[in-house]
Amino acid sequence: MDVCLGRRTNAGLLVLRDVRERGRDIDGVIKQWFGFVKPSYKKYVEPQRTISDIIIPRGIENKTAIDMVVKHIQRKLQEKSDKHSEELYKLGAIASTENLSPNVYIMPLTSQFVGMSTILQDPATDHVDFVFYFDRLAALLIEKALDNSKYIPAVVTTPQNQEYNGLHPQGIVSAVAILRGGSCLETALKRTIPDCITGRVLIQTNERNEEPELHYLKLPPNIEDHATVMLLDAQMSSGGAGLMAVRILIDHGVEESRIVFVTCLAGTNGLKRLTTVYPQIKVVVGQIEDERAPRWIEKRYFRC
Repeated sequence: MDVCLGRRTNAGLLVLRDVRERGRDIDGVIKQWFGFVKPSYKKYVEPQRTISDIIIPRGIENKTAIDMVVKHIQRKLQEKSDKHSEELYKLGAIASTENLSPNVYIMPLTSQFVGMSTILQDPATDHVDFVFYFDRLAALLIEKALDNSKYIPAVVTTPQNQEYNGLHPQGIVSAVAILRGGSCLETALKRTIPDCITGRVLIQTNERNEEPELHYLKLPPNIEDHATVMLLDAQMSSGGAGLMAVRILIDHGVEESRIVFVTCLAGTNGLKRLTTVYPQIKVVVGQIEDERAPRWIEKRYFRC
């Protein structure tokens, strides 16, 4: 900055302009420099230089340098995307040869469960009935997921003045919905756990390269201390969004063994991919479907 001041005063042209056209004197120019310009530079500009990856001379006017930086970033992002797609393909090939993990629990096909599934699969079912029976089915999934929570022994006294040896839940149970399909399960979640803390994560698959992309994230505070964290999604086909969602939770301090993935429909290869990468997580799934099947639950649930 002092070098810039020296160039400005030595050249004389800018100072001469300030004196002649703006009615200022040399002492005033120097006083303003050290009183306002340099302190502002020290406070706002210089700290940014220490953490910047690259500094472009002449700023926004240097269009050639900006274009080079933009193209370099685009090239690196494309290389990363290609590598990620290749790794997903390799993971699918490896997972296809593996057996389904014992941590995957598929709901038993009881008469009640099959009956509700039939109503949901029927295109003639009206919207009110669809929402009602989907919430009932989702509640069964949430209740099963709670079997993976931690409980501690507890003794209570019954109205008959008898001691009952039971269990109390240990720790906080929270849930993160993978938008927008996961929002379909939130009504059932609130009916099962009225005070459950919830979060949101929006992950969309890029149609061009089938790579998951994170667009929005809002997790519950102190989620790393929660005893059980449920990931909610209506359907899971390839498992790409599920893999990213689990990775996000782990990056925020949630232990892998505390994560329970809850979904109504899932593809076999998607489940294998998920449990191959994260073997300690638990998965509760309603039914197995073809992973190539399009997503349809949230469209019927929200009517859009």
